[in-house]
Amino acid sequence: MSKIYTNKLHPGVTFPKVALSLMSGEQRILGKPQNGLDWQLVLFYRGQHCPLCTKYLNLLQTYKNKLVEIGVDIIAVSGDSKTQLESHLEKVQVDYPIAYGLTVEQMKTFGLYISDPRSEQETDHPFAEPGLFVVNSDGDIQVVDISNNPFVRPELEALINGLRWIRNPDNNYPIRGMHSF
Repeated sequence: MSKIYTNKLHPGVTFPKVALSLMSGEQRILGKPQNGLDWQLVLFYRGQHCPLCTKYLNLLQTYKNKLVEIGVDIIAVSGDSKTQLESHLEKVQVDYPIAYGLTVEQMKTFGLYISDPRSEQETDHPFAEPGLFVVNSDGDIQVVDISNNPFVRPELEALINGLRWIRNPDNNYPIRGMHSF
């Protein structure tokens, strides 16, 4: 197998403006916070076929209020179809928005790792492996975590404590990891 290289988004760069659909039919621009909040956590997940994704989405719900307290909005995203998301919502008990229909080209735009399904029973399309971005009020990437498998994801309590610290103006904490070359 030949080596394939991917382009990754780096901390401090402007988060790409991509609009995706919610179940309601509303379009949502990723990285554009809602509800009077000024930062946004954008969570890319594999899709309804992944039980670890379902667990993580539900766990994120339990931290939603802590994120809101520090001004961070949430949106989750997958390459699933509307029908697949509708089915998944039977297992996902969240009240933050979930967008669907992320294309392979859009996955590449965000620098996500992409996998093919192991069988038709798993899913019917290539899907993004997990990725998490926190976009600041300037629209720039403050925090990035990209994984090539479902077993490695940020520990949410540590992430939220870190974001609380970063957002405290007394700490004057810059975007880290700016020298990515």
